[in-house]
Amino acid sequence: MKKILFIASEAAPLVKTGGLGDVVSSLPSTLKKLGHDVRLVLPAYRIILADLQPLTMVATIDMGLEYSIRILQGTMPDSSVPVWLIDSPTHFDRDGGPYIDINGDDWPDNAERFALFSLVAERIALNQAKLNWQPDIVNCNDWQTGLVPALLVAHTPRPATVFTIHNLAYQGIYSHDTFKFLQQRLQLPERLWSVESMEFHGMFSFMKGGLIHADILNTVSPTYAEEICTTEFGYGLDGLLTHRREQLFGILNGADYTTWNPATDPYLHSNFDIDSIEKKSANKKVLQNYFKLPIRADIPMLGMVGRLVEQKGCDLVLAILDELLNKHDIQFVVLGSGEKKFESAFSQVAKNFSEKMAVQIGFSEDLAHHIEGGCDMFIMPSRFEPCGLNQLYSLRYGTVPIVRQTGGLADTVIDDNVDPAQANGFSFYDQTPVALLNTIERALLVFKDKTRWTTLVQQGMNADYSWNHSAQQYLDIYNKALGIVNK
Repeated sequence: MKKILFIASEAAPLVKTGGLGDVVSSLPSTLKKLGHDVRLVLPAYRIILADLQPLTMVATIDMGLEYSIRILQGTMPDSSVPVWLIDSPTHFDRDGGPYIDINGDDWPDNAERFALFSLVAERIALNQAKLNWQPDIVNCNDWQTGLVPALLVAHTPRPATVFTIHNLAYQGIYSHDTFKFLQQRLQLPERLWSVESMEFHGMFSFMKGGLIHADILNTVSPTYAEEICTTEFGYGLDGLLTHRREQLFGILNGADYTTWNPATDPYLHSNFDIDSIEKKSANKKVLQNYFKLPIRADIPMLGMVGRLVEQKGCDLVLAILDELLNKHDIQFVVLGSGEKKFESAFSQVAKNFSEKMAVQIGFSEDLAHHIEGGCDMFIMPSRFEPCGLNQLYSLRYGTVPIVRQTGGLADTVIDDNVDPAQANGFSFYDQTPVALLNTIERALLVFKDKTRWTTLVQQGMNADYSWNHSAQQYLDIYNKALGIVNK
């Protein structure tokens, strides 16, 4: 049995902005079921304090501020994983999101917020918070926790550290003045400001702290682990990652089939599985009715759920929408939010093609499940995608994914042209509207061949991307990290 401490800035269902929240919910729970002693550390955001009850104060820590930091203990919903909340009201008890305010702007004190979070997490990891528990492994996640390995490396003995990169594009980079402020405010050690540590081209990089100092690094898919060692996807850190390639691993995220399972999904009008795929059509009818689209069982229905940003290939979709909708007898539904220009553009096309397309701006868990359960195809043309989860949900729901060959999408979607015997979807490589349009049209052609289409759907539904396999791979890298720190 291993004692494993997860440190993260979000965890579903308490707070979630993306795939990180899903991983930090599912992976600790799976490891707990496998017999390991797992704990989770999160900031005490206002939304968590309101939703996670009961909470017990288990420790106070003096960080040299105007007040002591409280550590509150609760239990993650739907699992028995204990969670420790770092309660600093000045930093976390506020309206807005975990990283941005109600206007959509970054909190101006994010560096201080997550530096404090990391410093308290360091105390917990070293059992200096007097919680009578000390981990063997500390698993940090993304830039908000990148300071933790940099702090722990100075201690002997110490837990082994693993740093998981969910998205290298977000690095937590701040000015030297900010570092000097953190030194004064939180007593950050001077040694962190060096090229061998967290100094990055004259700036202070939280991400680099994790990449330099963690014993083992991993990303959320094998292909993404390769991609971030290139100039295109490395964001200036490709040299460092290439240098650490022997300690860098790619582990595909798992899908939480307790939540995303068409056979038991409470959101669906009609539950179904691989032996009752015909029941899926009832969900299409409900979806069409919801969006006020013509009720037709025969028409191919395409869906898209996610952030409306360039990373997700929204510009590629918008570039082909008019031609696609004019040329083909289809329906297309979109759920998401993001950049205002994309929200407006999708909404305008939906107005122009009200019989064929519908858009809902914002997010709805209910509607996301309905789109997966009712659509025939799922569009996911990301410019980069560290792992992606929606394509995994789509496969299980018999909603054939159409993706770009990048990151986890390349690792999970097998194109019908490449390997028909194992195919479960359609993919393209070139980041162009033409490539996307051609791939969608290939899918529409196969859709007309019901026997071939049913085979695609069944092969997708048969795939097992549960967390059990991925959790075993995490245990493998934990052992590697322990081997390094115990040398």
